[in-house]
This record gives sequence, C-alpha cells and structure tokens, in this order.
Amino acid sequence: MKAVVFLADGFEECEALIVVDILRRAGVETIMASISDQLLIDSSRHIIIQADALADDLDFSDTDLVILPGGRLGTENLRQSRVVQETVKSFTKDKMIAAVCAAPSILSELGLLNGKKATVHPDYAGKMAGAEVLDESIVVDGNIVTGQGLGATIPFALELVKILVSIEEAGRIRKGICYRD
Repeated sequence: MKAVVFLADGFEECEALIVVDILRRAGVETIMASISDQLLIDSSRHIIIQADALADDLDFSDTDLVILPGGRLGTENLRQSRVVQETVKSFTKDKMIAAVCAAPSILSELGLLNGKKATVHPDYAGKMAGAEVLDESIVVDGNIVTGQGLGATIPFALELVKILVSIEEAGRIRKGICYRD
C-alpha cells in the first residue's frame, strides 16, 4: 500500500504528521509531497517540515490513497494546486481520497462530493455545495474519507489503516499509542 500526503505552506501540522505517523506504523509507504518547488514547507504554526518529494515529480499510478490536510492557508494553497486538482479527480474512480478539517471543501469545489456524505470543519460547512454534511468526526462514503478537524485526526488516521491494511492493524496501533475514544 502507498499513500501520498500533500503539503502546502500553511498546512496544519498535526493533521498531516499524525496521519503520516500512523500510516507508517501500519507499514503503509507514506510520502509527504510538497506542492511547491521546494521540499521545505512552512506549516500553519511556522514549523518547517521537509517533504520527501515534490508532488510534480511523483508518479501516482501505484498510489492507493491521497490525503489533503487542512489549515486555512494550507487549504487555500492546496486548492490552487494543479497537481492536487488533477490527482484527486483521477482518484475518484478507483482509488482512495482523504481530506480533513477545511480540505474537504476542495473536494466539494471540484464536484467530487456531489450526492455524498462528508464532514468538514464547521467554519467550512457553507462551502460544501452538493454534499450532505454530517456533524461527525469521520465520514466514509465510498472511496472518500473526510475528517472534521484536528481533534478527529487520530481516529481519521486509524480509519485509513482499517481501509488500507486491516481492522486488526488499526487495533494494534490504537493499543500501542494508548488511544481511547
């Protein structure tokens, strides 16, 4: 299994890094991909993170899942990215897409949530045209997984492990990190 987490200046640190951590614990090859032309990305709290690769240099043909973390500025930067737009559109048929916090609004804007159930940070609920927005921490509808915000990040990441690897592996990680609902 292989996942790509898109990083843009202004991304929410925990929404990206907790997901990367938990997926890697599950043995999922997880690549942090910068949407800019440099590997160093400035997060929403001005913590500089080095991405593993530039998104423009990646071949997504063997990728099973793409993830869009939130953060207000990060979401705006992801929204403007050609590679993000093209990749999530191409994944709608037979691959997984996940977005958390404000980032599900990007999927809505691209028409990928029309007629689907989803969640989003409450501040972005008005930007979810076409989706049935639920006030839930995590919503799975077909091949799209959405998370409401930072507080939902651990269960969001564990849900991705359930889908990509197994319920047992998600349970093993949950126990190992001492996570309780």
